[in-house]
Amino acid sequence: MSHLDDGGLPFSLLQFYATAPYACSYLSAEKARSQVATPTHLINTEVYGELVRAGFRRSGVFTYRPLCDECHACVPVRIPTERFRPDRAQRRSLKAHAGLVAREVPLAFDPAHYALYQRYQAARHAGGGMDHDNREQYAHFLLQSRVDTRLVTFSEGDVLRMVSIVDVLSDGLSSVYTFFDPDVRGASFGVYNVLWQIERCVANSLPHLYLGYWIGASRKMSYKSRFRPIEGLFDGQWRELPADDSDC
Repeated sequence: MSHLDDGGLPFSLLQFYATAPYACSYLSAEKARSQVATPTHLINTEVYGELVRAGFRRSGVFTYRPLCDECHACVPVRIPTERFRPDRAQRRSLKAHAGLVAREVPLAFDPAHYALYQRYQAARHAGGGMDHDNREQYAHFLLQSRVDTRLVTFSEGDVLRMVSIVDVLSDGLSSVYTFFDPDVRGASFGVYNVLWQIERCVANSLPHLYLGYWIGASRKMSYKSRFRPIEGLFDGQWRELPADDSDC
């Protein structure tokens, strides 16, 4: 366990440790390790924002960033929201889902949200482990937070179509997780949700939307590179990803 000295960031009371290697969720041939920030009760919204800018993200109250021994494929990415312009496919998504009504609701367990989460996991991530999450695991993953977190539902009439959890930082929003109805043919709920979050950033003068990690070789993460421009964190510096990098 060690302290992290990173250019004066407010980490003086935090400590960081590396996990044991575990199977990578995105690249089957690789072993992953994470660097975890502790103690969790000191990671408030301000400190978490600095951690996000240094490449961390969270799962529940577990704040981490990749620290793999051999692989360096995970790149923290963010969208500079004022410069973003939707492409043709993204404009179609905005039009197709313009009837969705977004509502901010309490960060609390709701059986309808959990049922949608189970359907989404079974359809989109079968065999990944999360498709068998019980209520407690679901709550630990999405409903535990020590930072400024918002839970937003998206409905079509009386039908719940999507749930999104986002953290509000001083310089942007940080996407935590989104799940949606997997059975609507031709829908692009995930794309629409990112576009909605970008619009919320612009409306609130927040310059960045943080999207977690991007891996060029992972099909699950390829959607992130379709939002242009997009920046990646390399050697402690945020730099725009060239178009050819985003398609690799």
